[in-house]
Amino acid sequence: MHQSGARYFFQGFNLIKQPKLLPFVAIPFTINVIIFIAGFYHLFGYLEQTMTWFEQSVPEFLTWLTYILWPLAIILMLLTMGASFSIVANLIAAPFNGLLSEKVEEHLLGVKNNGSLLEVIKDLPRVLGREWQKLKYWVPRAILCLVLFWVPVIGQTAAPVIWLVFCCWMYAIQYCDFPFDNHKVSFTDMKSQLGENKSKSLSFGLAVNLLTMVPILNAIVMPVAVCGATAMWVDHYRKRNTLDKYMQR
Repeated sequence: MHQSGARYFFQGFNLIKQPKLLPFVAIPFTINVIIFIAGFYHLFGYLEQTMTWFEQSVPEFLTWLTYILWPLAIILMLLTMGASFSIVANLIAAPFNGLLSEKVEEHLLGVKNNGSLLEVIKDLPRVLGREWQKLKYWVPRAILCLVLFWVPVIGQTAAPVIWLVFCCWMYAIQYCDFPFDNHKVSFTDMKSQLGENKSKSLSFGLAVNLLTMVPILNAIVMPVAVCGATAMWVDHYRKRNTLDKYMQR
């Protein structure tokens, strides 16, 4: 199959409705909802205080600026939540996302393994170690991107585009890593393989990014993205990595 990465993401919407996958969708979905509600409540309260201070500080004839600043601030808040709270939610839900990815792969291939919550608990140190690798990769690059916003003219023009591309790339890494990690493919090899077809990876990440900014829909982005990324793994990466393992024996 040669469908785009974005189409794989949207394929995830069909996969999460499969009856035998629903129990494995429920846990990451619940975690995502809790994280986003808590994050939105906290950030909106801070934003409201900031806008109140602004209205009280500027001359009366400039208060009309609040009508422009409010939507811009909310968009920025949603972008911030998409980039940061998804990292937190995925860190907490990582073991369950790995199990969901495993069950999706079984469903797509028509095979059955014996993965269970007990196996998730046993595998927890390795899974959290993998999440730590992603975090170490993300933090310095995110800081560098955000610093660019403060560079006059060039930075302020280029930084939003660079930040968008970086977020799309990170979403591809975040969700595609679950099936790769289930098959013990190293973080470095996973990044290299995703980088070989950047358009597919970035279009997948862009779809995740856009849906993450949509209220209500963003609550189901995590399990949908895990399912879609696993479908992309099955079609484009599984055979290659299975063959590599066989050749190494």
